Amino acid sequence: MKLHEIRDNDGANRKKKRVARGPGSGKGKTAGRGIKGQKSRSGVALNGYEGGQMPLYRRLPKRGFTKPNAKSFAVVNLGQLQVFIDAGKLDASADVTEDALVAAGVVRRKLDGVRLLAKGELKAALNIAVTGASKSAVEAVEKAGGKVTLPAAVAAAE
Repeated sequence: MKLHEIRDNDGANRKKKRVARGPGSGKGKTAGRGIKGQKSRSGVALNGYEGGQMPLYRRLPKRGFTKPNAKSFAVVNLGQLQVFIDAGKLDASADVTEDALVAAGVVRRKLDGVRLLAKGELKAALNIAVTGASKSAVEAVEKAGGKVTLPAAVAAAE
């Protein structure tokens, strides 16, 4: 095979249908748009319009609420911490802070803080300082011989 012999498989490419190019093309004159009316003209925006009937998006009830000052936390599971410690990316002897987690690549960015959750198993004794933690995560860390430090405001709320 030579470079000039390379071509697509049969049926891989289809020629574009050229509309409004005379009666012999099969799509001449009105170009498949029919005669007159809004849809035959350019600049038509009919999304969600149902011919005067009440559109679906207005018939269905609106539900829920989005809290305008909601905080979003970066989530870290105990199992993830153990994997990073085993891989040598996280130092078990030093304090595990939010900045250390970002530097090790456990979380991409802190967002409004880092929250510790209890999924997975932790074997190493760690001193962890994070913005938030679930009760079961705190218990699991203490059971492994470590300690979880939370900011005063968060600790009082939980």
